[in-house]
Amino acid sequence: MSAVACLSAAAVWISASGGAGGGVAVPSPPTQAARLCGALHDALPKKVDGLSKRSLSPVSELTAGWGDPTVVLRCGVPRPEMLTPGSATYNPTADAVEVNGVSWLIEQTGDGYRFTTTGRRAFVEVTVPDSYKPEVDPLTDLGHAVETTIPSEL
Repeated sequence: MSAVACLSAAAVWISASGGAGGGVAVPSPPTQAARLCGALHDALPKKVDGLSKRSLSPVSELTAGWGDPTVVLRCGVPRPEMLTPGSATYNPTADAVEVNGVSWLIEQTGDGYRFTTTGRRAFVEVTVPDSYKPEVDPLTDLGHAVETTIPSEL
């Protein structure tokens, strides 16, 4: 993983593990993905796994959060290294789960899980702190919004 990717992941995880919702790294997707992410932002539920939506800093249509510690969604993130042919961590058989019609790559982090959509025109990443069990539950509430706003790759 590149140093930039490591710093970006660390910034997201620090913000997801508690605090006042500050410091979420905002992705820089291409224009088409950014449009899709804007539509996703408008479709996101007010509650995820019973957790209320909260403000994040900086405010962006590419990020959203729920609860404290914060479940963080980032839309328009780069393709995960694990799914990138030629990368040191490439693993085409990596663990994934399908929840409500959306496939998510599963990556365990030091303090929870990171789930990233697969087979969509924009990558959506959700980090779930260890304090929420089972960690996959927030994906249930996010699936409809992702499926209706981020089309499958052709």
